[in-house]
Amino acid sequence: MTVPYWRLSGFYFFYFATLGAFLPYWSLYLEYKGFNALEIGELSAFMMGTKIIAPNLWGAIADYTGKSLRIIRIASFFAALLFAGFIFKNGYLWFAIITVGFSFFWNAALPQFEAATLFHLKHEPHRYSQIRLWGSIGFIVSVLGIGKLLETYSINGLPMVVVVFFVSIWLMALITPEAKTPPHEESVGVWHIIKKPEVIAFLTVYMLLQAAHGPYYVFYSIYLSHLGYSSTLIGGLWALGVVAEVILFIFMRKLLSVFSLRSILLWSAFLSMVRWLIIALAANSIYWMVGAQLLHAATFGSSHVAAIHLVQKYFGHKHQGKGQALYSSISFGLGGMLGSLLSGLYWDEFGAMIIYSTASACCFLAFVISYFGVERNREVVS
Repeated sequence: MTVPYWRLSGFYFFYFATLGAFLPYWSLYLEYKGFNALEIGELSAFMMGTKIIAPNLWGAIADYTGKSLRIIRIASFFAALLFAGFIFKNGYLWFAIITVGFSFFWNAALPQFEAATLFHLKHEPHRYSQIRLWGSIGFIVSVLGIGKLLETYSINGLPMVVVVFFVSIWLMALITPEAKTPPHEESVGVWHIIKKPEVIAFLTVYMLLQAAHGPYYVFYSIYLSHLGYSSTLIGGLWALGVVAEVILFIFMRKLLSVFSLRSILLWSAFLSMVRWLIIALAANSIYWMVGAQLLHAATFGSSHVAAIHLVQKYFGHKHQGKGQALYSSISFGLGGMLGSLLSGLYWDEFGAMIIYSTASACCFLAFVISYFGVERNREVVS
């Protein structure tokens, strides 16, 4: 079976280009619309919260039917349609409804596309990072371009830009071939897998790592803006982190052949702890912020690649859709929701230093759990 490299890569490009338009600037857009820190945190938590339910629902359907791409196409279409609602009306209640609606569908797409990609690569799993790096490139192009646009134009037009990207995701899903995964057959039950101590430890670690990202995704741009950083410089710092991620992905195949998934996860957790501590203590220094952003290669890049391969190892082909969905819902969903909600709740009361120091402490706990509980097998990915 020929791997549809450019179509898979194109989907990742536009998916993460959407994130590049959304993550660095959406909190600034919400602040522009008059929402306070608590409301911004709540709206971000609503979006993360749908990741707890949506990926598992869609993942179960995908594993049962073997039609991952059909689900992705439907989900991408409705995500674009619903997100357009931000253009037409304001107000907290309306924004909350639209956020829950569009994110319920959007959060269905990526876990199933990860499963489809791994099925296409079932004989060459080490090539995953070569395809996934195009998502990072899309993020860089988007975040830099929009940062530059915001120097000239009002941020009020941001929802229209994001809608265009959502439509692009849907179009790429239409031309990507179905993975043709077999319909679900009874084998080892998925709950038997989930109850294993190493799987529980794995999910707990990634929940903590993503909870630590909550104040970064929600308040990093606002924090730097209040410190006097321009939108171009803020966008440049976001892009720099993803440039580091791209460089890592280029060499990830070699790293996977040398280092075990356990070693990669441990280093990722340790460097995550260092990154959030730098942001807590030295955000006034552009030099320290550059260093912190370079660590994005570890805090997201290597930790995510390790997670994808661990899910593949733990859940196998028959439960791959549910496995990827569970990883997404527990880490990006539950972890992201808790990080967003709690940082929004306490941002004004305790300030950035305490919030990011707490994020660092979460990563320390993730490191300890990883060391004692996750992936005792030290084999490398072949």
